[in-house]
Amino acid sequence: MQETSAFALGANVSVWNAFVFEIVMTFGLVYTVYATAIDPKKGEVGIIAPIAIGFIVGANILAGGAFTGASMNPAVSFGPALVSFTWTHHWVYWAGPLIGGGLAGIVYEVFFISHSHEPLPGSEY
Repeated sequence: MQETSAFALGANVSVWNAFVFEIVMTFGLVYTVYATAIDPKKGEVGIIAPIAIGFIVGANILAGGAFTGASMNPAVSFGPALVSFTWTHHWVYWAGPLIGGGLAGIVYEVFFISHSHEPLPGSEY
């Protein structure tokens, strides 16, 4: 039986491959948000944050749309599943983004955002 939801797994895509793909896509998206919009040391990169974030979302949709629907956000896949009553493998669209986003936040926080007590240039205390 073929799923009718907008976020159905593509033909010949296993649940575990889709799960890993959702983790990787969400990791890339959250990492890009951290690198361009959140990092206090980003400097002039913050100006292009919306463009960079839009490009990563577009790339994820092009790369993952045919395989998993490229949800990258549990709320995006919840609506179509609720309307179509299709809950098969729906956990992929919750667990993948939550794990990928969490990993990206942890990796960027631990490896790239410095926790020194020196004030940033331009900030006054």
